[in-house]
Amino acid sequence: MTAASHHADLIRRFYDALGRRDAKTMAACYAPDATYADPAFPRLDASGVAAMWRMLCARGKDLRVVASGIEADDEGGRAHWQATYTFGAARRPVVNEIDATFVFSEGRIVRHVDAWDLRRWAAQALGPVGRLLGPTPFLVALVRRQAAASLSAWRTNEGPAR
Repeated sequence: MTAASHHADLIRRFYDALGRRDAKTMAACYAPDATYADPAFPRLDASGVAAMWRMLCARGKDLRVVASGIEADDEGGRAHWQATYTFGAARRPVVNEIDATFVFSEGRIVRHVDAWDLRRWAAQALGPVGRLLGPTPFLVALVRRQAAASLSAWRTNEGPAR
């Protein structure tokens, strides 16, 4: 098996696990020194990204994931994925379109970046408030602050990292 085909299989295994809400398998796809970034979580280390996926998988009871456009070579890869779920106490429906890029080392993910439209997400997830705020620095700060607080509370309540 070539490195490129192994990396493409790794991406497929990652999204299959996300679709099953299997955070343990997802975390095993990452190297011990991996990093992750997206509009809500701009800088997570491997421990943080593992905790984020555990939190999202545990909370995402209605999460549906469809990955497509999976491509990889010896060093990196990409995929497009769609996450469909309900958000918050109001259970607002969200369909988030995400473009992922990966960097690999020794057969595992060392850098993962998910890019998605924060304004579009906020309009769906936050309703009128999200539509009103638009793509302002205030909205970015608000989403990041809430995401960080949610992850911190999750990690505190979860106990030692798994």
